[in-house]
Amino acid sequence: MQVDKTTLSDLNIFHREEELSLFHHLNYTQTNDGREYLRLLLGKPLDNIEDMLDTQQTIRQLMAVAGHWPTTITNGTMMVVEKFYDSQINSYPHRPDHVGSFLYKLFNKADYSLTRYTVGHCIDFVKGLNNVVTLLRQGPMSDLLQLYVTRIEILLSKGAVPYMMESDAKKLNSRTVLVFGAFLKYHFKTSAFELFDIYSRLDAYLSLAVACKKYDYCFPVLEASVEPFIEAKDLYHPLLQTPVSYDTGLDIDRNFLFLTGANMGGKSTFIKAVGVSVYLAHLGMGVPAKTMRLSQFYGLLSNIQVEDNIIKGESFFFNEVQRVRNTIEKISDGKKWLILIDELFKGTNVQDAMKCSTTVIQGLLKLKTALFILSTHLYEIGDELRRYPNIQFRYFETNVENDQLVFSYHLKEGISNDRMGYFILRKEGVVQMLDRL
Repeated sequence: MQVDKTTLSDLNIFHREEELSLFHHLNYTQTNDGREYLRLLLGKPLDNIEDMLDTQQTIRQLMAVAGHWPTTITNGTMMVVEKFYDSQINSYPHRPDHVGSFLYKLFNKADYSLTRYTVGHCIDFVKGLNNVVTLLRQGPMSDLLQLYVTRIEILLSKGAVPYMMESDAKKLNSRTVLVFGAFLKYHFKTSAFELFDIYSRLDAYLSLAVACKKYDYCFPVLEASVEPFIEAKDLYHPLLQTPVSYDTGLDIDRNFLFLTGANMGGKSTFIKAVGVSVYLAHLGMGVPAKTMRLSQFYGLLSNIQVEDNIIKGESFFFNEVQRVRNTIEKISDGKKWLILIDELFKGTNVQDAMKCSTTVIQGLLKLKTALFILSTHLYEIGDELRRYPNIQFRYFETNVENDQLVFSYHLKEGISNDRMGYFILRKEGVVQMLDRL
């Protein structure tokens, strides 16, 4: 699925403050390389259903075995072995016997200690990988896991590795330490780094499995439909501690959702919730919903956090226009797109914004292969748009109770007519401050 940097930022897939990102929310990796591979996975949604379904199967299987995952493989273990390959060590005896091993240990104390320490960690590593293979062989595997397991088995069968897996690291004599150390140093480096890479990938997928299990995500039903559609029940935004869920549906006959409501009422959260769920589905991940069905989309574009550019001398409104223009250029290809637009044309006066918004919406309605969710504070243009049968009108209601704003965050049918700006201004004491000037 096609996305751009703006969309990744709008949906908080990644964020400058990592704690605010979806990446942070899903990160349960145990290794540094696993964490970086998870970042890579989250930045590249898949572009065919077969891969999405295979990833779903991968995550499901890892969810089933996550509680039994071996603890002998740690980030520290991998770092020790990696550092070993960068270390300058005096050559080992070509064919060490007990005397030669004793002499090496005596005259090369530091090198021997490093070797013994590394061999112990490497034994933990290969034993852990062997346990991983045993775990994953218990049931039918996805194509991806089958590929990883087969390759691990081949690499674990090389040279001295089978003997290492049968050894007790605490009971090795000096000769065995040197035999294993020489094998690792001179004959297993390429294989060791390939195993590190495979395990890092497994660590990343295991992280997604742990997240799906912890947050009770559902796996969406992906369909190879010619026409785009989304159908979700109890969908919510995954980064909220106490989210409110929504039921929503878009298809070719009702492909435009016109969303209104007061500021802070929930419009942006709803738009991002839909976008994040569709994005996760195209990663092969579970989604924050009770159930979800959707077509495969060619691309996802958002227009949520538009900014001005002082350096280039570009205004907020100019950048809004450029974003809309770039969006239209991309989605005119007849392919299936999901377009998310939050508060269109905030950077100009109300009358101008109404005319521009109406023009853009009427133009976008001609596209029958894309789905749109658009929020606006320009409620007045809704009446003119009611003549279009493919527009859904939804709003978030806001009430005042005991001089306090009450947000239900529930999606309702219709167009909002809430006017809460002056109330908030007065409630926050700004009007009183101005009166006293």
